[in-house]
Amino acid sequence: MPSRRDSDERQDELLPEVRLDYAQARPNRFAKGITEKSLVIVLEPELAQVFKTPEQVKKILRAIAGALPQQETKAVSS
Repeated sequence: MPSRRDSDERQDELLPEVRLDYAQARPNRFAKGITEKSLVIVLEPELAQVFKTPEQVKKILRAIAGALPQQETKAVSS
């Protein structure tokens, strides 16, 4: 009888190739609001319990950005 460790190791191995059946694919319902300049943040479950709305995430990121020291930008000479 194979041990649990053997089956875990087999599951961790990557297959040589994966073939996806795109005929079964559906449009991403979340993608319509994402533009080229959008920033997508994926929260871990623990953080998702704290930050319930996008506005809460934006507020804390703005507070952090405001607390960071500003770096001077140097002009690039050509």
